[in-house]
Amino acid sequence: MTRADMTPTPLRPAPFFVPDTVLDRLAKVSSGSLTTQLFKKGYRQPVLVGLTPLNKKMKAFAGRAYTMRFIPAREDIDTYATLTTEPHINNLQWVGVEQVRPGEVVVIDSNRNPAAASMGNMLITRMMMRGARGVVTDGAFRDGTELSAMDFPVWSGGVTATTRLSCHHVADLQVPIGCAGVAIYPGDVIHGDGDNITVIPAHCAEEMADLCEVQDDLEAYLALRVQAGEKLWGLYPPSPETRAAHKGWVAAGRPAIAPAEPATA
Repeated sequence: MTRADMTPTPLRPAPFFVPDTVLDRLAKVSSGSLTTQLFKKGYRQPVLVGLTPLNKKMKAFAGRAYTMRFIPAREDIDTYATLTTEPHINNLQWVGVEQVRPGEVVVIDSNRNPAAASMGNMLITRMMMRGARGVVTDGAFRDGTELSAMDFPVWSGGVTATTRLSCHHVADLQVPIGCAGVAIYPGDVIHGDGDNITVIPAHCAEEMADLCEVQDDLEAYLALRVQAGEKLWGLYPPSPETRAAHKGWVAAGRPAIAPAEPATA
């Protein structure tokens, strides 16, 4: 049998497109509410554990995933000369940088290998100028000092000056990947706040915005009552009576709750 006789690989469907209006709403919700609501829907571990932001000023964000998949580098292909030619199959990273569109977050599957940088300041600046909302790798970035000063979300497992060519080859763009042990499909929503990077399947992004906005508002109310000295039982998680009280608080215009003496019993 020849290749021509084989059944062609079926094309993947186009990614589900999450509009910017939904991304902007999701950027304002907490990762705590988000992971709780995802858990209720059966998504048990959507967080990219072990990654931290390089930015000195943390900027919450949400964007559509643009994926980049690495495999180990090979000496006859991954050479410095590759970077000085026109974009081609052996320089897919630069192709990807020039394909990134506004509203996207570049997510790099670096096989959790921080021995060489996934990319550095120059490429990340270019993607920022193209309208990207952030960049994430489960490996490392170079130029950490410069990246930390940028007003742009950059998350990684570390920083190293070693060039990508030493360890990594960019094998695919816009394919399903694993990053920090979590499956990510092109178009999924990548959410980042001061605590985590969380992956939201694209098809439930709007529902997550609806649910998390409600939960964040409820928990702001519960926090006020805990700060006033109330016990947790029946308050958190909220009982039906507590939820009814929350609705009354919302109807009253969300007034400040006067502090109370801490409970002693």
